[in-house]
Amino acid sequence: MADTIFGKIIRREIPADIVYEDDDCLAFHDITPQAPTHLLVIPKQSIPSLAAVTDADSHLLGHLVRVATRLAAEQGLEAGYRLVVNCGTDGGQTVDHLHVHLLGGRHLGWPPG
Repeated sequence: MADTIFGKIIRREIPADIVYEDDDCLAFHDITPQAPTHLLVIPKQSIPSLAAVTDADSHLLGHLVRVATRLAAEQGLEAGYRLVVNCGTDGGQTVDHLHVHLLGGRHLGWPPG
């Protein structure tokens, strides 16, 4: 496991408000939320970014999205939500561990930033 903040959360070295966990991923509340609901869904497998994904990771990516959509329903985001995957510095990625942001609970404008 990579030595990122997310790796430390997975290893329980840093506390997090975890809302979901299975063998492949973990979901928890973002510590600097950008919307009333802001969860992060991360793979337990260390993948630095979307740019590092291979064909072998296809099932895992689908699983992350499926978990995020289930969490959106559980969080009561019937009016809509956004899934975001930042990639690289210019894409706004700040942690070198692939993660999906689930944002909702307010109107999310476009373009995002």
